[in-house]
Amino acid sequence: MRPLPLVALSLLAQPLLALPANGAVTPPSLLPAGAKELSTTMQIIILMTLLTLLPAIVMSLTPFLRISIVLHFLRQALGTQSAPSNQVLVGLALFLTMVLIEPLGLQIYREAWAPMEAGSISAPQAWEIGTKPLKAYLVHFVREKDVKLFLDITHAPKPRTAADLELTVLAPAYILSEMRAGFQIGAVLFLPFLLIDIIVASVTLSIGMVQLPPVMVSAPFKLLLFVLVDGWNLTIGSLMKGFYA
Repeated sequence: MRPLPLVALSLLAQPLLALPANGAVTPPSLLPAGAKELSTTMQIIILMTLLTLLPAIVMSLTPFLRISIVLHFLRQALGTQSAPSNQVLVGLALFLTMVLIEPLGLQIYREAWAPMEAGSISAPQAWEIGTKPLKAYLVHFVREKDVKLFLDITHAPKPRTAADLELTVLAPAYILSEMRAGFQIGAVLFLPFLLIDIIVASVTLSIGMVQLPPVMVSAPFKLLLFVLVDGWNLTIGSLMKGFYA
């Protein structure tokens, strides 16, 4: 099976690079009248542009966005500065994202990419079929308020059903909705650790330990609390279940 990022890149590229059976690249919508092929240089430019955009798409239109926000909030709440490191948090978020979107990727591969590769459907048809599961996924997590905001901004007509929404509206609305959800979870994670900081600061000030930073005293207690309640398991488990709800 092809890796999911390659499938996504290929589907994004197909509306721009329609590949006929003879291998010629003929995107009529991008070429001037009378032209039949894109030059090799233009093909490379388009593909490199899509490769540049792919990481942003993966980070913004997948659960990676919410997971990475929550993990960074958790690290700040613990007060561990750089432990776990950014590389570890990003890697964890990436692997969790792969687990969550694997069913979606397989569905797009079976319904769009595989038939197009077999020649049973054209590239525009593959794009139309492949974006339907993606839209259904985005609609499941997007807020109506955010959708309305971008419908007003783009002056797009109000769709009859959620399936009629365009990706130009769904994508930014999904990003806003996921950022809001991530910040809400982060605020809840902060509360117990903030309570420990307040208690430690009150105790240290009451006994006259002004020279000792309260953060140094509260850090071991926060780590001990997090370990005792099996914090990583609870946090990751709650995040993953939130996407399956």
